[in-house]
Amino acid sequence: MTLRLAFMGTPDFAVPTLAELLAQGHDIAAVYSQPPRPRGRGLETEPGPVHKFAAAHGIEVRTPLSLKGEAEQAAFAALDLDAAIVVAYGLLLPQAILDAPRLGCFNLHGSLLPRWRGAAPIQRAVMAGDLETGVIVMQMEAGLDTGPMLMAERVTIGRKTSGELTEHLSRLGADLMVRTLGALERGAVAAHPQPEDGVTYAKKITKDEARIDWSKSAGEIDALVRGLSPWPGAFTEVKGERLKVLYAEPVAGSGAPGEVISDDLTIACGDGALRLKRVQRAGSKVMAADELLKGFPLAPGTKLG
Repeated sequence: MTLRLAFMGTPDFAVPTLAELLAQGHDIAAVYSQPPRPRGRGLETEPGPVHKFAAAHGIEVRTPLSLKGEAEQAAFAALDLDAAIVVAYGLLLPQAILDAPRLGCFNLHGSLLPRWRGAAPIQRAVMAGDLETGVIVMQMEAGLDTGPMLMAERVTIGRKTSGELTEHLSRLGADLMVRTLGALERGAVAAHPQPEDGVTYAKKITKDEARIDWSKSAGEIDALVRGLSPWPGAFTEVKGERLKVLYAEPVAGSGAPGEVISDDLTIACGDGALRLKRVQRAGSKVMAADELLKGFPLAPGTKLG
């Protein structure tokens, strides 16, 4: 059945869901997205991925700074929606917005709630060393990711970086959202409250937590590296410059924390060692460790910090 929807989202993670809703024939009355912002090295103002996708498909895009005003709320209500679909939008929805659609507002969230409510659930799950995560569709309410849950999918994290996991969950979530809407229309799904136990919060990632502390175990540093890859990138300093580490592997080895202990760029940690695999010098491209060493030798005994 065709539903009249508003879609509210901003980054790449949200695009597959919007694309799948269109492919299923739903009527997207309007797309809400964060306003265009300066991006890239030139800091030129440009719209976000959802905005670009919607505009390319001839869908009206609205970019309010806030939804708290009566005029914005009236404009939303005038869309006469069956539902609003929210995927990484970036604005809290006031009660008047939540109440406007016939079926309500539904959020696709990138974690197994109530674990990792908040802004950066995928990165935090990887950084914490979680074994699994997933996507959940929940009925939205005024609290931060506190609404009752409708349908979910679980995945094993394994050795994925947050970038790889985000791409995987975005595709899985798009399919989950479409299936959830179909089940809602058939009356074949019921919302269940989130458990009261196990609540954690995924605060926004900041660049100041990206510096590698080599006194930590290889497992902890590995989780940090994968959780912050590709952005903002875990980093260390060597020979007076910053070196981003975008992928590494825990290996056997020992030495002073932060010391290069082999010719293949294996670094001693507080417990175990980490072999660097993908790195990036300041102002340069991402490269394999052996490519880096050709022009930037780091002999055993070199200290990183």
